[in-house]
Amino acid sequence: MIKNKNTFLKIKKSYLAFIDRQEKGNKFFYNKLGQLMDIYIPISELIFEEFKKNNQTIIIGLSGGQGSGKSTFAQILKLILKKKYGFETVCFSIDDFYKKLSERKKMSKLVHKLFLTRGVPGTHDIKMLNHVISNLKRKKFKTTLIPTFEKSKDDRRKKKNWLKVTKKPQIIIFEGWCVGARDQKYADLVKPINTLEKKYDKEMIWRKKVNNELKKNYMPIFKKIDKLIYLKVPSFKYILKWRTQQEKKLGFFSSGKKIMSPHQIKDFIMYYERISKKMLSEYHKFSDIVVSIDNKHRFKKIT
Repeated sequence: MIKNKNTFLKIKKSYLAFIDRQEKGNKFFYNKLGQLMDIYIPISELIFEEFKKNNQTIIIGLSGGQGSGKSTFAQILKLILKKKYGFETVCFSIDDFYKKLSERKKMSKLVHKLFLTRGVPGTHDIKMLNHVISNLKRKKFKTTLIPTFEKSKDDRRKKKNWLKVTKKPQIIIFEGWCVGARDQKYADLVKPINTLEKKYDKEMIWRKKVNNELKKNYMPIFKKIDKLIYLKVPSFKYILKWRTQQEKKLGFFSSGKKIMSPHQIKDFIMYYERISKKMLSEYHKFSDIVVSIDNKHRFKKIT
């Protein structure tokens, strides 16, 4: 734990200021100082130990179902790592590497119509993701641009709006709903998991392609992760509940921009159901740190 009182006070002040800004955005945080002491600081210390072991830029994977709080979690870790260790930390999401809408339209015509909807393996620009990670880790660092995605427009933002990284990071926090996921056996793909698969993927073209993308193109990236944190939701039904809340927040900050209705979110979540449920059932196989979340969206313990 933090022995220097002044360092702790600086962390506490910055942390509470960050939380206050988040709560103004229609979000509530439970047991703020308890979460800082019991969850965030201990994990930041584990990250520090991992960095010492490698003595070079490390990648921290941060995974969890939609609406579990990955982006906020990442930003809090970034804040603590800066205040406590002076680390430069870069945070980005696999969501920011979604293919352009025009590319997904083309894929939906050439492969399967379900690929029009962003989310599953196969809808990300893996070549660009690999390029960004390599640039951030290279010894002779050069300014690196990281794409950003406008979810309300369902398309990649223009390059002038991308994240510009000008300093070499000690820590890369790479977050995403499917980060760390593993492919399934063919036999496990046969039975449809929901009405989306049953109605629109009768020949299993979409399922097989997603599974193959995960195995061939995503797993090699996930293997580069030095330590993976998994935010474990109570069950899949809470992903729908919290994703709905997340969409409301998006609407709060994006006045006048298009957001999804509850019915659209329910349909949208079906695209993620297969992989999300598999990750929930076998998180112990791919994660190094598990943060359990209760049904009121409170981080309860680290295992």
